[in-house]
Amino acid sequence: MGRRPPPPVVQSLRRLPNPRLTGLGAGLFCTGLMFVLGLLVSLLFGSSLTLYGVLFVPVSALTSVWIRRGELLTAPIIVPIAFAVGLLPVADSGGGTSGRLMGLFTALATQAGWLYGGTLVTGLIVLGRRIRMVRGRSR
Repeated sequence: MGRRPPPPVVQSLRRLPNPRLTGLGAGLFCTGLMFVLGLLVSLLFGSSLTLYGVLFVPVSALTSVWIRRGELLTAPIIVPIAFAVGLLPVADSGGGTSGRLMGLFTALATQAGWLYGGTLVTGLIVLGRRIRMVRGRSR
C-alpha cells in the first residue's frame, strides 16, 4: 500500500525556497533585515516602535526555520542582538552619542515584550526542530 500524497497546501509550501543558513549567515540575515526594516519604519511610519516589534516576530521565526540543524542553538542568541541593532534607526535620538544611546535603551525597555515574544517564538521553533532531529536519529 503506497503513501497518500500530501495535501495541496503542503505541496505548495515545499516549492518555496528553503535556504539553510549557517550561524553567521543567519546572524547577518536577521540583523541586516531588522536594520532595513527599522530604516523603513523610521522613514515611512515615523519611528513606530509597535510596528517594528510586530515585524520582528516573523523575522525571528524565519531565522529559526532557515538556520541549519547543526547550529540551531545559536538562533535564540542571534535574534535579540538583531532586535537591538534594528532599533538604532527607529529609536528617538536627542542628538549626539549619549542621546542616541538613551533613546536606544528607552526603546529596549519599552519594547521588551516584543523582544521576549520574538525570542520565545524562536526558542519554541528551535526546540521543536531539535526534538524532531533527535527523534529522527533514534529511529
